[in-house]
Amino acid sequence: KSVIEFLQGYIGEPYGGYPEPFRSKVLSGGACMDLDSGPAKVVQGKATVSGRPGASMPPVDFSALRQDLKERHPNAVIDRRDAVTSALYPAVFDDFVRFREEFGPVDKLKTRVFLTGPEIAEEFPVELERGKTLSIKPLAVGNLRSDGTREVFFELNGQSRSVIIKDKAASKEIRVHPKADAADRLSVGAPMPGDIVELRVKEGQQVEKGQPMLILSAMKMEMVVTAPETGRIKALHVKPGLKVEGEDLLLEIE
Repeated sequence: KSVIEFLQGYIGEPYGGYPEPFRSKVLSGGACMDLDSGPAKVVQGKATVSGRPGASMPPVDFSALRQDLKERHPNAVIDRRDAVTSALYPAVFDDFVRFREEFGPVDKLKTRVFLTGPEIAEEFPVELERGKTLSIKPLAVGNLRSDGTREVFFELNGQSRSVIIKDKAASKEIRVHPKADAADRLSVGAPMPGDIVELRVKEGQQVEKGQPMLILSAMKMEMVVTAPETGRIKALHVKPGLKVEGEDLLLEIE
C-alpha cells in the first residue's frame, strides 16, 4: 500500500520523475489532477496527484480531532501531540491506544523484557514514575487450559499474585490450518505469512485466470493473490482479519 500511494504521488514527486513503465503497470486506472495549475490529465493507473500533495487537503481541525479521540478512547489521556499523530497515522495511532488500554504503560519495561519476556525467578524493576518503582518476579507458569489460557504466578513487591493470560503461541497450535497441496495448482496457498485484508470472491463464483481473489498484507506490503486457472471457487478457507502462515490453504478452485 505504501508503495502504491508513493506512485500515486501522495508523498510528493521524486527527483527525476517516476520510473516508467513500472508506475503505469502498478497503477490500474484513473485521472491525475495537477493541483498547482488546475487542469486534469489522464494517467494510466489509480487516481494520482501532481504537485504538492498538501495543497489540496482541507485544514485539519485539531480541536475537533482531539475531542473525537477522547470520545473513542475515553480511558486514554489525549494531548495535542496525540492529535497530530492521529492526523498523520490514524490506523496506527488507534492500534497503539488500544494496545496501551489492554496492556498498560509497557514503555516502562526494559526492551528485552518487553520483547522476549523475563525468565522464571528473574526479578526486574518497573519504574512507573520518579520514586515509584515496582519489583516483579515471575514464579511459575500453569498448564495450558482448554480455552488457550494459562495461570501465571509472580511476586509483586514481595507479595504473591497470579493472573490468567492468553497463550498466543498455544492458541496457534490449537488452531491447525490446512496447508495447500503443492502438487495441485487449484489448491491456492498463502505466498507468505500475513493478514487477510480483503476477499474479492465468494464460494461458487466463476473466476478467470489472473483474476484478483484476495489481498494479503504483511510488513506494510500488500500482495494480491490471483487465480492460477479459470474455474469456480469450490471452497474458501479464510476470512478478513485472519492471520495465516506461508502455504496455508486460502481457497480451492474446481
